[in-house]
Amino acid sequence: MACGSCGTAENGVPRGCKSNGNCGTGTCGSGSEKLAVFDWLANMTLPSGQERFNIFEVRFKNGRKHFYKNKDNIPLTMGDIVAVEGSPGHDIGTISLAGELVKVQMKKRKITQDHEEVKKIYRKATQKDIDIWQKARAREEETQRKGRLILGKLGLKMKLSDVEFQGDGNKATFYYTADARVDFRQLIRDLASAFSIRIEMKQVGARQEAARLGGVGSCGRELCCSTWLTDFRKVTTSAARYQQLSLNPLKLAGQCGKLKCCLNFELDTYLDALKPFPKQDLVLRTEKGDAVFVKMDIFKKHLWYTYKEERFKWFRLTLEQVQEIIAQNKNNEKSMSLEDYESDVEIPETVDFEDAVGQDSLTRFDAPKTSKRRRNNRNKKRKKPVAANTNQPKVHDQKTQQKRSFKPSNKRNSPKNNQQSSTSSKKTNSRRNSSNDKRNGSNTKNRPSKK
Repeated sequence: MACGSCGTAENGVPRGCKSNGNCGTGTCGSGSEKLAVFDWLANMTLPSGQERFNIFEVRFKNGRKHFYKNKDNIPLTMGDIVAVEGSPGHDIGTISLAGELVKVQMKKRKITQDHEEVKKIYRKATQKDIDIWQKARAREEETQRKGRLILGKLGLKMKLSDVEFQGDGNKATFYYTADARVDFRQLIRDLASAFSIRIEMKQVGARQEAARLGGVGSCGRELCCSTWLTDFRKVTTSAARYQQLSLNPLKLAGQCGKLKCCLNFELDTYLDALKPFPKQDLVLRTEKGDAVFVKMDIFKKHLWYTYKEERFKWFRLTLEQVQEIIAQNKNNEKSMSLEDYESDVEIPETVDFEDAVGQDSLTRFDAPKTSKRRRNNRNKKRKKPVAANTNQPKVHDQKTQQKRSFKPSNKRNSPKNNQQSSTSSKKTNSRRNSSNDKRNGSNTKNRPSKK
């Protein structure tokens, strides 16, 4: 790590850039800037007679990086702020990589030492250059806001995603996204008259826009395109099909609205695992009938088939059993039924693990909630009107008393019910009398006799 702020003080205490875990200059391997490379060859001396590689990698806003040649042999290290050649004028950037590792990065991007994009480093940035650069960077947010207002007035179908000022403050690059071709000649005139600077429009794709703006993905981590991913490979729905994923656009799409780049990460592993599996359109011929493919479990090596005529039931087979049936079909022989094969399949038992706390609910200590209806009924009972004369007896009509006390029903008046009720009453009376006699007998035994 060539950053001076990461060194130690005289007492051996680490200085640090006080960025709470991230490198403030972006030159460390674990820095917050995109693709910050750790120069593991920095402490190694070159062989005798070999000159140091004089091309440096310079980083600008949002991880934009370019290669610049040090023709004047200025002593530079990683983390230095330099003034480089611009178009026109000069730009200010930070050296992100130096030495022999720059050759590897240039080889990845297929850029030679004599390429047109390899421009010149003018000097180390002075304090005046840094002040002008910081003032220009402070204008970017307001410029973007006003640019969107001008864009809305013209009614152009394009989205202004970001604005980047050059280090000298004489040029601004407007990054935009658009679905179709847009005529923005009038827009450039309006922007140039509003800000009095040179305007450059640069179209980026949806993925490049997400990489520049950044964000958090559905996995809970920062976007790969804004942290470490450099090249955007083509992602198709076949990658999801090979991994047996449901073709749901809401789950497969990323922050940019395109298919997630991580669909390609495990694709090679799935392709290697799918090599011994048969094709899905292959029909198995059995004694009971022809069977077609339904689904598969790649890593457990299980396949589900069903009969063409009876599709309501699926049969689980192992990969070895399916290969055996295919071999018999090639010899013009029909295999056994799928029921016989399924009976031989051993399904592993799933082990359920209990939590250390148990299966108690999270709301077991909460007070039970009473419904509003019960509360209202209780309040109505409490708020009953009190009678004025409590001493006077309550007089009820004879009709209402008869209705409350006697409720005739057809079932009770039937003769069968009357007989059953009479027999039940006799039984209860006999039980009560017997119990009373026992009690009286026990009492008489204990009591002394009177003579």
